Amino acid sequence: MQQQSYQSLQWSESVIIAAASRIFAAYIAKGRVTDSNEEEMILKAIQTAIRMADKTDAMVKSDDEGKR
Repeated sequence: MQQQSYQSLQWSESVIIAAASRIFAAYIAKGRVTDSNEEEMILKAIQTAIRMADKTDAMVKSDDEGKR
């Protein structure tokens, strides 16, 4: 019997995983993911999503950021 896994992601983590999963799906669609590099490509997708989030945060000011 397979052991169940439970995660409790914060909102920002959920946003990153949503972006990373789309990036990873694109890698799969392009044929870039193999059994031997799957872990590497998952990490690459996550790192790309984080870089994109960091750059977005630096470049875009949200409505409530200026109110503090």
